[in-house]
Amino acid sequence: MPLPQRLPIFADRFNRLMTGSTMTEPIAVMQELNIALRGLPIYEGIALMAERFPGQTVFSTSFGIEDQVLTDIIARGGLPVRIFTLDTGRLFQETYSVWSATLQTYGIDIEAFAPDSTGLEAWLKAHGPNGFYESVENRKSCCHIRKVQPLQRALQGNRVWITGIRAAQSANRDTMPVLEWDEVNRIIKYHPLLHMTYDELRRHVAAHGVPINPLHDRGFVSIGCAPCTRAIREGEDFRAGRWWWEDHSKKECGLHAHQKT
Repeated sequence: MPLPQRLPIFADRFNRLMTGSTMTEPIAVMQELNIALRGLPIYEGIALMAERFPGQTVFSTSFGIEDQVLTDIIARGGLPVRIFTLDTGRLFQETYSVWSATLQTYGIDIEAFAPDSTGLEAWLKAHGPNGFYESVENRKSCCHIRKVQPLQRALQGNRVWITGIRAAQSANRDTMPVLEWDEVNRIIKYHPLLHMTYDELRRHVAAHGVPINPLHDRGFVSIGCAPCTRAIREGEDFRAGRWWWEDHSKKECGLHAHQKT
């Protein structure tokens, strides 16, 4: 499907601004992209980003239903987007199973990034295997080693990071824009499913035979590491099952901290 020619290719311009510290130019670039993306279906939006930043557009999957829908769109459409995942070493067996099923269904490559062994071994020596239950600080440092540091390696050299974030997932995300500038990783984040509902996800899965994690049918709406995730109860918040022993306001791991600009 040909893409609408609404703006010049400006990857070179964006690459030049990456060495600067001002937010002005990244915001200007995103404003142009927002105009180009306006009204486009999800497939065309992803295709547009991949065209504007060839070889520098990546998608991170954790194999939840949102990410599986995006993987389906990318794989069936043959979009030139590199897909990667973070293998923390503490995932559910069901997550590994849907990972395998995804590879078999689509015949695609999914690059895996694991924690640095030296840092993880030091953390385990200091805190033990379940030390993340003892304090928010411990839990966040565990997330940093198992998720944030591998993510930073995965994003190096890229310009667009596609995510499966939806506004309904948490209060911290309901004000996110479809495009945002991640100052920490110096990358544009694109959330094509931001305003999609859970029912719409389910309809897409059913229509296209998308493999999904069976935990979704057992009350797990947000799935992370096994020790840190439980099913939610009726009436609970979407993120109530993540780090369930902590205060609600602390429930982010550092991957998707929203930076208001």
